[in-house]
Amino acid sequence: MAYQEFVSLIHKSTKRDYLARVTERDKAEVAELAIKFDYDYWDGSRQTGYGGYRYDGRWRKVADAMVASYGIKPGMRVLDVGSGKGFLLHDFAEACPGVEVAGIDISSYAVEHTMDSVKPFVRQGDAAKLPWPDKHFDLVISITTLHNLYLPALWSSLQEIERVSRGGKYICVEAYRNEREKVNLMYWQLTCRAFHTPAEWEFLFGKAGYSGDYEFIYFE
Repeated sequence: MAYQEFVSLIHKSTKRDYLARVTERDKAEVAELAIKFDYDYWDGSRQTGYGGYRYDGRWRKVADAMVASYGIKPGMRVLDVGSGKGFLLHDFAEACPGVEVAGIDISSYAVEHTMDSVKPFVRQGDAAKLPWPDKHFDLVISITTLHNLYLPALWSSLQEIERVSRGGKYICVEAYRNEREKVNLMYWQLTCRAFHTPAEWEFLFGKAGYSGDYEFIYFE
């Protein structure tokens, strides 16, 4: 396993009002809406999720960095576990014309509203049971998805990502290094079910047999 910084290229570009998330509206009520991963989460208000998740090209620099780092070539296969509306897959296809992209997301709303350019290659499904054969992909990525799972499903998802990859693997999850970051994470998160320090995440990765790369994002 190796620590790789990809999402850090764009994570800090978003400004966050942590206190507003817990003072403007009942946080538990909001979280109940968000965890459905339906309209409220993707395209509702900022209180319940993204506040309108629209393509703006910001993921292209992440795709470019991954293509270069993992040596992705035309004809190779890339899977995004937790593909959302397919923005990163779209940028992968543009960054490396001829690459075969695939995505899976638990949200039927996200799949329905996936970008037309990659929609035929995305399906609704569970990260804990990926519907592809062993060693099918040259790169498997999962960005800010696995921390939304309880431990049994998280464990299975790590093993599934390992199973379907014959090449690179990369996971990005939320973490905290101190009490301030833990509080900020608790304030900001809406769907997170796994709250861990970097050392705890690395322990889980190793015990589950995940051998790929990883990155943590923090709420400073």
